[in-house]
Amino acid sequence: MATPYSQDLRDRVLSAYDRGVPTQQISEMFQVSKAWARRIKQRRRETGEVSARKMGGPGVIKVDRARLTELVREDPDATLPELRDRLGVACAISTICVALKKLGFSFKKRRSTRRSRIVRTSSNVARSGSNGRVRSMAGV
Repeated sequence: MATPYSQDLRDRVLSAYDRGVPTQQISEMFQVSKAWARRIKQRRRETGEVSARKMGGPGVIKVDRARLTELVREDPDATLPELRDRLGVACAISTICVALKKLGFSFKKRRSTRRSRIVRTSSNVARSGSNGRVRSMAGV
């Protein structure tokens, strides 16, 4: 995982800007991208903030996991879109899926019936689209 640039480097880049050094030279001098150098300058100008921000993390948790657990226990056959609608949150379907996985729920195809005893009837050759015969080059 990448780590943020050091505070010392940030301070040196900003002091170079304060001296009037152009972005291209700063980029070459400190071996940073021009975009990063411009962003750190812009952040200082707009917010006064120059330190590294916290990286990663879950962000905002939109799903009430206790309520989600309730909904799954009430209706275990509900689909992900149905669960999202019942929760009343605006989020991606994948958010609901991730929350369910963290709660320990998994998708089971047949919860109340035993597994089918039917075996595959086709061989690997048939699935690959080949008829299994070797073609001669005479007809080509």
